[in-house]
Amino acid sequence: MAKGSRQAAWEFFGTELKRRREDAGLTQVELGIRVFVSGGYIGQFEQAIRKPQLDVAQRIDEALQTDGIFERTWRKLIDDRRYAGYFAAVVELERLATRICEFAPTVVPGLLQTAAYARAVTLAANPFVTDEYVEEKVSARRERADILRDAARPEYWAILHEGVLRTPVGGPAAMAEQLEHVADLMRRRVVWLGVIPYEVGASALMGGMLQLMEFDDAPPVAYTETAFSGTLIDDPAVVKRAQRAYDLARGAALSPEASLALIESAAEDHRRCASTT
Repeated sequence: MAKGSRQAAWEFFGTELKRRREDAGLTQVELGIRVFVSGGYIGQFEQAIRKPQLDVAQRIDEALQTDGIFERTWRKLIDDRRYAGYFAAVVELERLATRICEFAPTVVPGLLQTAAYARAVTLAANPFVTDEYVEEKVSARRERADILRDAARPEYWAILHEGVLRTPVGGPAAMAEQLEHVADLMRRRVVWLGVIPYEVGASALMGGMLQLMEFDDAPPVAYTETAFSGTLIDDPAVVKRAQRAYDLARGAALSPEASLALIESAAEDHRRCASTT
């Protein structure tokens, strides 16, 4: 489904939610109480500013006695088979974000990955799949990165651990290409990026990948991920803690200039290694 048609479908979702809510004689606040979100969130769902999570769509069906229509619509719009079920909603939010901040302790973030790097990461986790499966995953990852090529692209901030630069994912040639791509994005000021060097030791973010997203007309969210699952967080108190941890990690990172120099040096090391193999 194209971006425009997907947004139109979400607008229909919101219009239908408003109609059903009003038919039930409920205010946004009253429905929010029944489905355990704020009335403001209900308003954002109705305006298609924000997408509900699956459990919220299910509770809306229960509260409004709508025989599963909102769950079925949610699944049709969100459930893209190219993405893990827990990640599909994050892809939708990335398209709406005005600012995205990521911390990556082990791999280059998906929005910055080259095709060769994405292919190597996919194969490492799925060594027995078909070529078609791999290319589908790579295509989806590259499609996500389109938001950084858009004229209205979000501010994008990233913090990488130095280990990300040193691990030759896909081999030294592919890794050199990947780091050169990141360096190019930095030089063109498409992204702000800092590297936490080995010598820093412990940092505020050591538990795994973290993504923070901000929006024009909706509260910020956080997303955390481990090897087999991910969690989208919109609890304001938890999001605030995640933002503070990110700020602390950013303070531990090298400056963008020093980070770029380190990335260029690591790329050259990988390129040199590739030329001798």
